Amino acid sequence: MNEKEFELIVRDTKAVVLTAIQKNLNSEFYHSIDDVAQETYLRAYRGLMQNKFRGESTLSTWLYAIARNEARRMNEKLIREERKSRKKAERIEDEKMDFREYSEEDLAFMNDAIKELPDKYRGVLELSAEGLSVEEISQKLDIRSGTVKSRAFRGRNMLKVIMGGYSNEQ
Repeated sequence: MNEKEFELIVRDTKAVVLTAIQKNLNSEFYHSIDDVAQETYLRAYRGLMQNKFRGESTLSTWLYAIARNEARRMNEKLIREERKSRKKAERIEDEKMDFREYSEEDLAFMNDAIKELPDKYRGVLELSAEGLSVEEISQKLDIRSGTVKSRAFRGRNMLKVIMGGYSNEQ
């Protein structure tokens, strides 16, 4: 099969392929229609070159099935990516210390207690209090994110001891 022959196949089956994609691709992923169409024709080309099209159906029916399967694959891929992004965003949000729930008096007391911490813990907690993420603190202090997390954890525990169990619930 040469380039011209495949060009004719694409031209003749484009409507069928796009219909299959639109019917099977989740509407929130329509931005990926071109990617699915391209992958459909790439798979079809490879299949034709390896004589996988047996002629048991029309070429357009075969391409419809490939496009349907590619759309479904894209749905699964993009759903997985969305879940990963959500989990990462939740993890980043969980790693930030939220000081909004404390009164000004509580924050003043906590600020005095933070000053008593060793520098390496105080620095991490102060940056966290400013709303910086673990990654941002890591870059700013030029330390690994795991180190930021452990210093924040240890610093918070030291803070609890210094504050003598004081909490905003009292």
